[in-house]
Amino acid sequence: MNGAPDIYDPTFVKGVFDRCSKRYIGFSYVFSAGFTERWRRQCVQALPPMPERASGYDLMAGTGEVWPHLLRHHEDIAEITAVDISTGMHQRAVARLHKHRAHKIAFIADNVFVSTLPDASADFVIATFGLKTFNPAQQAELAALTARILKPGGGFSFIEASDPRGWPLRPLFLFHLKTVLPLIERTLLRGAQDFAMIGRYCSDFEDASGFAAELSRNGLDVEFKRYFFGCATGVSGRKPL
Repeated sequence: MNGAPDIYDPTFVKGVFDRCSKRYIGFSYVFSAGFTERWRRQCVQALPPMPERASGYDLMAGTGEVWPHLLRHHEDIAEITAVDISTGMHQRAVARLHKHRAHKIAFIADNVFVSTLPDASADFVIATFGLKTFNPAQQAELAALTARILKPGGGFSFIEASDPRGWPLRPLFLFHLKTVLPLIERTLLRGAQDFAMIGRYCSDFEDASGFAAELSRNGLDVEFKRYFFGCATGVSGRKPL
């Protein structure tokens, strides 16, 4: 439709998540019935083994919900560099949630489409629930960035809420996503439909198989996984030596 915003434009995405930042953690936990935390843990567990004192990037880091899982599973990580276009999300993360981890967390406000992250600078790359804000062409750019910034032998893991095609309860899942979520937004949160926008991103994102193909096209070893009947999908693997 003429005049409709491009919901995948980085400036549009930044606005949505800046406005959502104050309530995002509680909303996402309730919306997913706690599954987001389980999937973050599984995303960390899917990372290949990494060297001691490893350092790497959490892309589209948001409020940093994956950091406790990452530091619990890999206690000797030297540094996690959080990368996000939304400064609002990160400021809340450090100020309210992660003060005791701040010595291990750096932050870069970076647009991955014009990224200045240096080549071969990461032992690991992880991202949880950011893929939905990328259209297929942008996913190809993200795959190329991942391949570029990983050191040889470096590992990666991504996870995203997905469309559970073939699951008998899929209609109920989609009803929750497309009807219940906007209703909660209108009646309880009284926001600018930003949380409903997150629901739209989720419903438009099919699964991570296309992103897996792009990672493979960039020379990475890739494994594609489905979680809880396909309600989330993930990709993990490493850059060959």
